[in-house]
Amino acid sequence: MALHVAELWRYPVKSMGGEPLQSAEVGADGIHGDRLVQVQDVNGLVTARTRPALLGLHATTGAGDAALVDGRRWDDVDVARDVKTAAGPTAALVKRDSPQERFDILPLLVATDGAIAAFGQDGRRLRPNIVIGGVAGLTEREWEGKLLVVGELVVLLHSLRGRCIVTTYDPDTLSQDVDVLRDIRRRFDGTLALNSAVVRPGIISVGDSAEVVDAPVAVPR
Repeated sequence: MALHVAELWRYPVKSMGGEPLQSAEVGADGIHGDRLVQVQDVNGLVTARTRPALLGLHATTGAGDAALVDGRRWDDVDVARDVKTAAGPTAALVKRDSPQERFDILPLLVATDGAIAAFGQDGRRLRPNIVIGGVAGLTEREWEGKLLVVGELVVLLHSLRGRCIVTTYDPDTLSQDVDVLRDIRRRFDGTLALNSAVVRPGIISVGDSAEVVDAPVAVPR
């Protein structure tokens, strides 16, 4: 099967459940509307690494590109209550515009169906933005420093992503299985999917053809 876009995901609120997309506008700061809102408390950024209950709240995008949490505007008083329940009494949602504040590493995470199949768990545990289908086994591990091309979109597949404790939580039940992360470390050297950056923006859709090509120059890692 030829390479193609199998899934697209956006996470309007960092560390909350995300939304599947049929098409996406991808610019220098990743998928439009991704991780515009995050949770902070008196000590700074709060994520699902320490507050996994955040994964049980689901963020989508509403009218005017506003982030919604379980169907309510992110700045709704009831959402504020739910965030405090999930993340602590001083936790609150804040909007961030700077990519440096919004993303842990790079603005996109690209996964592949072959690696997810080898992983043997729900791919949502990896929280990808783009899932490329038609990939044989662990071929993604040969893609560091190459370019992913989907129509006008060009993405630098910079480096394999080191995985964290978030992968141990079931995205539906939030039950934890620490053996999931142990397995990633044992079988995949602790890494799955690729930290990626946008070289040329574009609009992509599920089903679009894709190709991976060599970058014109070597990419420092």
